[in-house]
Amino acid sequence: MSHATAQYLTLGLDRETFGIPIAHVQEILDHRPVSALPQAPAFLLGMIDVRGRSYPVIDLRTKLGLAPVEPTAATRIILLDVVVNGRPTGIGVVADQVFEVTALDPGRMEEAPEVGGRWRADYIAGIGRKGEAFVVVFDLARLMAGDAPALRDAA
Repeated sequence: MSHATAQYLTLGLDRETFGIPIAHVQEILDHRPVSALPQAPAFLLGMIDVRGRSYPVIDLRTKLGLAPVEPTAATRIILLDVVVNGRPTGIGVVADQVFEVTALDPGRMEEAPEVGGRWRADYIAGIGRKGEAFVVVFDLARLMAGDAPALRDAA
């Protein structure tokens, strides 16, 4: 019996692999300067303009409660369309690196553990497998709307 698969963009942050449903991904950009916004939260790096459309740019590391790092040649800005507080919103997220688009079987995706896990379960849509590796798939709407860091032991 075969299950239908869904496509996810896999990306790296710190030493972990995360997945974003490809339906939310609009474009992947090389890292570029961001125009800072005064009094923005620490995770909001600022704004960029892409073909006349403004995108707020979020540092996923900071949003997740990880230590920020300097951009490298592999750093990318992923442009997403996400529903935030009931409204479709264009957002850019900075990832350490982008790996590939891969298929994960939603029927075989595991729920996030409620206790003992590194990540807050309410920000996770599921945990998939690619071979022997785990891919943490975030619930983007909850992650973008939430104020608490996704990493449990973050301040």
